[in-house]
Amino acid sequence: QVQLVESRGGLVQAGGSLRLSCAASGQTFGTYVRVWFRQAPGKERELVAAITRGDTTNYADSVKGRFTISRDNAKNTVYLQMNSLKPEDTAVYYCAARFLAISGAANEYPYWGQGTQVTVSS
Repeated sequence: QVQLVESRGGLVQAGGSLRLSCAASGQTFGTYVRVWFRQAPGKERELVAAITRGDTTNYADSVKGRFTISRDNAKNTVYLQMNSLKPEDTAVYYCAARFLAISGAANEYPYWGQGTQVTVSS
């Protein structure tokens, strides 16, 4: 059974940092694209960051220069380091995975974590 388990998010003040992790089990994801989406209340789920099996990274314009995605294939884990957090980063963050290329469409990812709440106070 494939599972993606995210670390706990939390409440952080604006300007602060938070690191999320997403550990996979049941399958090796070393050749998969690993991504982070987020969904704020009343908004669609948006792709925040992605990393390919070749470690090429891709970021939403809103987080470029502040967020860093990385992966440790030996641990089957992907990370999202979030710095200089802003109140508009408040959302439920989801990790996901798919084979082949990065896609911005959430429905093209077959594997999902349960989501973790990140709240940034002003």
